[in-house]
Amino acid sequence: MNLMTFLLAVYAYLPAYVANASPVVLGGGTPLDGGRLWRDGKPLLGDHKTVRGAAMGFLAGLVVGVAQGNPVGGALQALGAICGDLLGSFYKRRLDIQPGGSLLVADQLDFIVLAVVLSYPAQVTPLDQVAAILLVTLPLHYLVNVVAWVFRLKENPW
Repeated sequence: MNLMTFLLAVYAYLPAYVANASPVVLGGGTPLDGGRLWRDGKPLLGDHKTVRGAAMGFLAGLVVGVAQGNPVGGALQALGAICGDLLGSFYKRRLDIQPGGSLLVADQLDFIVLAVVLSYPAQVTPLDQVAAILLVTLPLHYLVNVVAWVFRLKENPW
């Protein structure tokens, strides 16, 4: 894979990246799970996953998809990114990892894997770009989180 493949992949999956990052800045408010507990007595998602964060993340990803001329793919990527992140939070709560705690690899890939799976039929991204986005997401996600931490948008650099 060459540099252009990676750049095209990041551009193709930009709606997912924006949807995943936006709740950090645009979220807050009412917890998405309403404070409910799962049958194990642990929080379903936790109070850091909010209705506003999920909605604004989805809308931000959709706006990027529309700007790219791919509203359906953008909507599916945004939905996949938000749902992937929520699924990751659900499993972290089961493992007693507190909100903001790290679950290596899963924290970086949960959003992009589901975004790729949901959007693939609608935007038929070449397989080399799918592989590239999965490879580049690990370091890119970490880098974005470190920048957010430096600007005090996140409590931890992961």
